[in-house]
Parts: sequence; structure tokens; C-alpha cells
Amino acid sequence: MENKLKLYGFNNLTKSLSFNIYDVCYARTPKAQIDYIAYVDEVYNSERITAIMTHLTEMIGAQVLSVSRQDYDPQGASATFLIADDTMIPAGGSETVAHLDKSHVTVHTYPEYHPDTNIATFRVDIDVATCGKITPLTALDFLIGSFDSDIITMDYRVRGFTRNLSGEKIFIDHNITSIQDYIDSATLDKYDALDINVYQANMFHTKMLIKEIELQNYLFNTDVHELSPRSRLDISSALRREMIEIFSGRNVYGNGSITG
Repeated sequence: MENKLKLYGFNNLTKSLSFNIYDVCYARTPKAQIDYIAYVDEVYNSERITAIMTHLTEMIGAQVLSVSRQDYDPQGASATFLIADDTMIPAGGSETVAHLDKSHVTVHTYPEYHPDTNIATFRVDIDVATCGKITPLTALDFLIGSFDSDIITMDYRVRGFTRNLSGEKIFIDHNITSIQDYIDSATLDKYDALDINVYQANMFHTKMLIKEIELQNYLFNTDVHELSPRSRLDISSALRREMIEIFSGRNVYGNGSITG
């Protein structure tokens, strides 16, 4: 059995994960672009993302105390959870909310499209902040699999300190060298991954870019066989350029339109 860290009082460490995914696709016509926004809003409405986040809290060993969710006009959805570490909930639960409102989950969706390039992008931002022994890192594979994740950026930070029984400060209570340590190798094989870590500050950053593009999977309401070979090549190149720019966080290429 793993040796448990003996602490003086409550574990005051705050573990924060910011998880962002981008799903990129090609919407061939103005109608397809509008339909894409409507499709994303339906598939990832506030009810659906609430269900995904509810399962996430179960996976990390937390209990949902309250939920607020909202769909937006013209597009997008949000959900916010107040959560607690199950082991810190006293019998009767009367002291729970006052003490454990430091733990929460928020999720926001951002569907959009570029009218000139016909490329549409769906972004999901998820923030999980926990206190106590639970950590959001254990749910990374679930999060990646819950969305069509072409580009992923993740930031993880452990803040504050707690104390052991002798009074010594503990600034981190688990081993970590990279966020990638918590992602299944089969998932990692599908992506190019880059780390930027500041170990002295317990700050970890990883971003991932999908390696392979199967064009049909990126065409919204269009069959790949309807396109000429030249159009297929142009669209594939435009999708890859869009992904590289999002992964890089800067404009690398010009905004050229696509025909076909």
C-alpha cells in the first residue's frame, strides 16, 4: 500500500488545471457554416457539457454541491460546478459549502467560423480547481476523448502549502514531471506534444497537435468524393495551417481563401 502523507490539519494545496481543446473543420458554403454553428450548439449544449463535467467530478473523487448552466444567443454554452472532496464532507454536511467553495469546475464553449476561408473552429475551455487530496489530472484521457480534440493546451499549477505533522511546509503532495505523465500512451501517440515547465514554481504546460488528418472527418456536410483532387489538397493544407497557427499561438500564414 502506498504510504500516505501525514498532514497537520486540512490539505490546503490548490491544484488548478486549465484545459483547452480546439476542433477544426471545413464548412464549404455559407449555409454549411451556419449549420455547423447550430450543430455544435446542439451537440455541446449546456445539458451535454453538464453531463460530461458531472462524470469528470465522479472520476476525480469529488462530489457536486451545486450546478449553474447557461446556453447563449447566438451561440455557446457554459456550466459552473461547486465541488468538494468526498473525504472532507462531514456527517450531515452542514459545514460543507462554507469550507469547500474553493473547489470548482467551469466550462465554456466557443463555436465560430471564418467566412473567407470556410474553416470553422469549436473551442472548449475547462478550468478545474481542487483543494484537498483530489487532483484533476486523473481525468485527462476522459476529457480528450469527450471532444474532437485536434489541438489541446493544458496548464497545471499547484499553489499554496500545507504542513506535515512536524510543521514542515509541503508545497506539492504528488510526483509530476509533465502533464503527459497522466495521459495514456495510446492517446499521446496520436499527437505531437510540447512541454514548457517551471518546476521550481510547480507550473506545468503542455500543448498537443493531432498528427494525422483524415479529410472526410473534417468536412461538414460534404463528401470527400464531391471534391476534386486539387480541392482536397487545398482544404487539407488549409486545415493543417489553421491547426499550426492555433498550436503556435500566432499568425504564421496569410488568410487565403479556398475554392472547390
